[in-house]
Amino acid sequence: MIRDRIILGIDPGTIVMGYGVLIIEGNKPHLETMGILQLNKFEDHYLRLRKIFERVTGLIDQYTPDELAIEAPFFGKNVQSMLKLGRAQGVAMAAALNRDIPIFEYAPLKIKMSITGSGSASKEQVAGMLQRFLHIPDEHMLPQLDATDGLAAALCHYFQTNNPVSEKKYTGWKDFVAKHPGKVKK
Repeated sequence: MIRDRIILGIDPGTIVMGYGVLIIEGNKPHLETMGILQLNKFEDHYLRLRKIFERVTGLIDQYTPDELAIEAPFFGKNVQSMLKLGRAQGVAMAAALNRDIPIFEYAPLKIKMSITGSGSASKEQVAGMLQRFLHIPDEHMLPQLDATDGLAAALCHYFQTNNPVSEKKYTGWKDFVAKHPGKVKK
């Protein structure tokens, strides 16, 4: 059995940063917390980056995660928005690096596929699947979907690292059959 661990998921943003913390007990994920950091009240972009660093550091100190799963920036048409988002992600990553926490980056498409089975799923569909899978009561769901996006990054990482097939390395079907002759029907 994989040892118990804690995963912090981050959905970086310069207006709203979402986060979620999963505790893995006996190889089963449980929601510990999720929330947002509202940054639009700060005019200065650099102050926003400082607040991201401080909040992520605070989450790390409070929940002592073993790993950080973070959504990678997607490619958009607005270069300035991309630059700001990349900075927000970098500051969150720096907070984890400052506490020696390994970082795992996932593309938005990968996260959506992992949670819903569809890369074109809406934020609402992702939130609904998270609620059902993790048995989150309605009163614990937040209206800001950035929180569930952060949680989705953590759950995606859990799925990627707890896939029993991925723990066994095979070079192909012949290798699998050679190692499992009893599973082949002739």
